[in-house]
Amino acid sequence: MANKLWGGRFDKKTDPLVEEFTKSIHYDFKLAAYDLVGSMVHVEILRKAGYLTAGEAARLHNGLKYLHAQVIDGKFKPDDSSEDIHTDIQNKLYKRIGGLALKLHTARSRNDQVVFATKLYSKTELLKLTAYISELEMALGQLAEKNGGLIIPGFTHMQHAQPVYLADYLASYSEMLKRDYDRLWAIAGGIKLTMGAGAMAGTPIGAASYIVKASGCREMKKITGQFEIQPARNSLDAVSDRDFVIDILSALSILGMHLSRFSEDMIIWSTKEFGFVEIDDAFCTGSSLMPQKKNADTLEIVRGYAGRMCGNLVSVLTMMKGLPLAYNRDMQLDKEPLFNSLEIALIEINILNRLVKTIKFNKANLEEALDDESLYATDLVYHLVDKGAPFKTAHTIIGKLVKYSVDNSILIKTMMDSELKKFSDKLVRKDVIKLFNPRVSVESRKSVRR
Repeated sequence: MANKLWGGRFDKKTDPLVEEFTKSIHYDFKLAAYDLVGSMVHVEILRKAGYLTAGEAARLHNGLKYLHAQVIDGKFKPDDSSEDIHTDIQNKLYKRIGGLALKLHTARSRNDQVVFATKLYSKTELLKLTAYISELEMALGQLAEKNGGLIIPGFTHMQHAQPVYLADYLASYSEMLKRDYDRLWAIAGGIKLTMGAGAMAGTPIGAASYIVKASGCREMKKITGQFEIQPARNSLDAVSDRDFVIDILSALSILGMHLSRFSEDMIIWSTKEFGFVEIDDAFCTGSSLMPQKKNADTLEIVRGYAGRMCGNLVSVLTMMKGLPLAYNRDMQLDKEPLFNSLEIALIEINILNRLVKTIKFNKANLEEALDDESLYATDLVYHLVDKGAPFKTAHTIIGKLVKYSVDNSILIKTMMDSELKKFSDKLVRKDVIKLFNPRVSVESRKSVRR
């Protein structure tokens, strides 16, 4: 078992089953680079505060820089016997530079340390994710431009509603992604990197020493850019706050829901019953039994993972709801849901970026679907309104006309004037026929800014 960061008060060794149950190294190793950056900053804080000489600070910094390079190069191997990544880094640093490593934890607690590393990880991943979301927005815009002017049936309640431009349909998902981008960007900007909370009551070092420009640490600048570290305004809150994790998981749940809705539409539209789109073979799989099958499995998994992302949010909310101040060990259970949801979102956005660029629309099937007269019932209502009929009256008239058409298997556009006038003397066949046109329908609606 690796050396721990604690233990002087204990006479007995931890039960091996408890060791296995409580350790987090198998997932929090993902924080290694961020913890190392925080340690480099902490070394500078200790030097400024007089706890380290310039020579000691330089040796510690070089040791941490070496480990950081190992992480970046993929050569860092976490010790599975370590309790967590923070302990593992301390032990590796000790092996490299000796007893001086024991000074690193001066005026520091893992409670404060883990929050810093998790926040830095979160800010970094959120900036990456928002960039990918912008790319998916552009891919949807390019798909719309590629199919400029194409009209599709619009649906409500999964039934034909009114014709709409494909561009407007795709733009609706772009609007969702814009909101996702704004939410995640705001969350990233709102995460404040703090140090100095200690275990929960602060440290002997003055608050001014904890104000550090990220640009002063090259390794930190490489990871995140120009972030600033601040002293904690309230040390109890600093170590026990997981609002930022919950904010991220909430925003990712909404993003996952949006991606699921898009996937659901594409899955339905790719079926033989609809046949509106063709999903590229590269994003589909087959059946081990039925040779004819082409399944949109990629989209189905995107749809399925939306449930996982919602579950991750609920797990952290439920974990946090009963915790007294300040830090509690329960809080280490925020990492796996956070890592999992971010990783799901990143890979889904990347896959959909590629998939969207390959989508092909079956114009013949779309035109056939647009022949459905029910799509133009609302246009008939407005036609009567333009002729002076009250809207409710017009709505009732056209409702009866549609029912008559369905019950008698007669197309409205084939009805003669005498038959149409049984419903309203304002209905004239030559005018009615003009309304059964998808382009006339979409161009008649002017309230949306395009």
